[in-house]
Amino acid sequence: MLGSSTLQKPSLFSFPFTRLLLLPSLFFSSSFSSCKRRSSSPFLSSPLKPPLPKKIASTISVHGFPWDDPFHWMSNTSDPDLLRYLHQENSYAQAFMADTQELQRTLFAEMKNRMPPKISTPPERWGKWLYYQHVPEGKEYPVLCRKLSCHDGFFGAFLNYKERPEEETLLDWNEIAEQYGMHLSFLPFFRLMFMSLSEVIWCDRKILFSFLVCFICYVNIGTCRISPDHNFLAYTLDTRGSELFVVQLKDLRTGAMILGSEVKGVLSLAWASDSDCLFYTLCDENQRPNRKLGADVADDLLFTEIDLGCCVDITSTKDGKFNTINSNSRASSEEEHHYGFFYILTNAPSENITFAAEGYHLVRCRAEKSSLSTWQDVVLPGQDATFQDMDMFHGHLVLSLQKEGLPMLCSINMPINVDNEQAKYIEDLNPWFFPLPSALCSFLPASNHDFVASVYRLVVSSPVVPDLIVDYDMFKQKFTFLHQEEWTDLSETYSCERQEVISHDGVMIPLTILYSRKLHSNGNSPGLIYGYGAYGEVLDKGWSADHISLLDRGWVIAYADVSAIFLVGVEGDRAWHRAGTKMNKLNSFHDFAACAIYLISEGYVHKNQLVAIGCSAGGLLVGATINKYPDLFCAAILKVPFLDIANTMLDPCLPLTILDYDEFGDPDVQEEFETIHSYSPYDNIVPGVCYPSTLVTASFHDSRVGVWETAKWVAKVREKTCQSCSPSVILKTNMDGGHFSEGGRLKHCEDMAFEYAFLIKTTGFLHDAKQ
Repeated sequence: MLGSSTLQKPSLFSFPFTRLLLLPSLFFSSSFSSCKRRSSSPFLSSPLKPPLPKKIASTISVHGFPWDDPFHWMSNTSDPDLLRYLHQENSYAQAFMADTQELQRTLFAEMKNRMPPKISTPPERWGKWLYYQHVPEGKEYPVLCRKLSCHDGFFGAFLNYKERPEEETLLDWNEIAEQYGMHLSFLPFFRLMFMSLSEVIWCDRKILFSFLVCFICYVNIGTCRISPDHNFLAYTLDTRGSELFVVQLKDLRTGAMILGSEVKGVLSLAWASDSDCLFYTLCDENQRPNRKLGADVADDLLFTEIDLGCCVDITSTKDGKFNTINSNSRASSEEEHHYGFFYILTNAPSENITFAAEGYHLVRCRAEKSSLSTWQDVVLPGQDATFQDMDMFHGHLVLSLQKEGLPMLCSINMPINVDNEQAKYIEDLNPWFFPLPSALCSFLPASNHDFVASVYRLVVSSPVVPDLIVDYDMFKQKFTFLHQEEWTDLSETYSCERQEVISHDGVMIPLTILYSRKLHSNGNSPGLIYGYGAYGEVLDKGWSADHISLLDRGWVIAYADVSAIFLVGVEGDRAWHRAGTKMNKLNSFHDFAACAIYLISEGYVHKNQLVAIGCSAGGLLVGATINKYPDLFCAAILKVPFLDIANTMLDPCLPLTILDYDEFGDPDVQEEFETIHSYSPYDNIVPGVCYPSTLVTASFHDSRVGVWETAKWVAKVREKTCQSCSPSVILKTNMDGGHFSEGGRLKHCEDMAFEYAFLIKTTGFLHDAKQ
């Protein structure tokens, strides 16, 4: 599919776990009294010493440029010395945090008490069934259930839900966890739980990941699909955290599992319209989904993508009439069928497009004549808007767009009547723009699986508006709250501002700032700034109940929308993305630093109490910024960070490295490799300089970011930088999990309490924190 649309994904590290169903002294010796960082922080001495890994001489040469890498041996994860070193680092991290135990318990209790005791989703009608999920009392994970619908209409759906006649349990995450004796890993799903029948494409570092289900288990349960006749459930399971999923089939009529040959490396699933055949995609040896097969009596290979820069996924159109094979790079395909026509979001060139902004427009073609030459332009966004996504119903088309820099959704009546010569702009089609609570809101669609429905379900929130589940009736142009009776606005307690910061090249960078109106102290408050800056992903700025533990202690929380995300800018969101990729990647680091400096210069945060947080590719952003501006942050948290980019991009055998060429550059091209090496966090650590206190987290079975990247970075920082500061760099490795960690909602609270305690300690507020 040429130039397809990109679905917005939730941000890994900014998702609060409380949205479950719908984030003694430092080890400085007193002899280092001349350390500049120590003079501004109340660090005390400790006799503990961090572990020292072995060094093996190793020289790497690319394009005639050699460099030494004595920790290169860590890339061999079977080396027993690496395991020993990681365990030593875990022990050191616990010792470093020993004086925060009481604070961790306090933070954990706060976060736990904010979680609702009972969580359940509103029912969603599909055919004669109502599907929903809930977390049983005393359990960590959800249960997917259904029941026959005995009543029709909107209120009848709720009556069915409350009566719960003959409830059927389809999938119990708790039983799976017990069966394999491990914790499940998943995204918090107070918002995502409403996506139980929809597909999301996750384009984070190292894999194009396709999954269904609202409560998503990243390590264990990937894709989940119910057959069109409602008799079978297909889902994928990974019990090692390697993201090599195995298909599981369940007969919902008997409750029995259907045994068959074990197929590993499955990413996406789709049922045929007759429910007799299950299609699925397989990964190659580098975890690139490249083959589409059909599974009935025997597996038949239907399609193979030979382009190493593309992935394959399989989907079904909402009306159930077609299965589509989508071959794409780091952009998701989006096409739907509507009564004989395919509607496609594309950025393919068109002579009808006269405005300068880049982005997607809507085209259509007859199902029997789908070649590019037959595409007809249907809807154009206009000069001040860009399309992001689409959804199709019998009587309505839903478009997700950015308009004048703000996220919006609207519906348009179907079918669209256009002539063969001229497409129409969106404002010419009498769109109904969905009412949203504020300009700073974020939203996430629910599954909206029923093609004939006229109601579109959405989960809406903002930094000061807890999540709302809203049904928008597109026919009546009215909306109904399902989760709350009215907009819950906490803006009287917490201020949320959107500022624009001038970066090094004069470009204005959006910066969202959140703080307590009562407790914020101008120029004296501690603060943290989130950043990501890759793959066109926008930071999630939805409500996070976990943040209350910092906001109510006077912290400022900021989100920097640096270049390399999709955002409406001077030339459109695509241009904004390109401005932070490949040869332009350094722009995103300068953007992030500019936002951090703004927080300090404008008095939001104290100059010695600003911390940075980045996850995965966001760890690359923060790590590179620290190298360029080592005095800017007093502390940082790097979660499964991408730190050794030069070495990783040179190894095409690592999972899906080739897919990252579009984002970071091709190392076989000398100029592009030189740019990569110039900002690689591991390769540009500044010797002898005071580095911020840093908590680095890793997972041993991470298939996206190798565990050695974090271990190498920590070891090199300890060796090269200020010997007074470097002992406050700690490494915490999950020895059992993958890229997205593991555990239920209580485990999440434990992890967040650990991270927040680290921030409070390293900003010098440990003894002043509320106990």
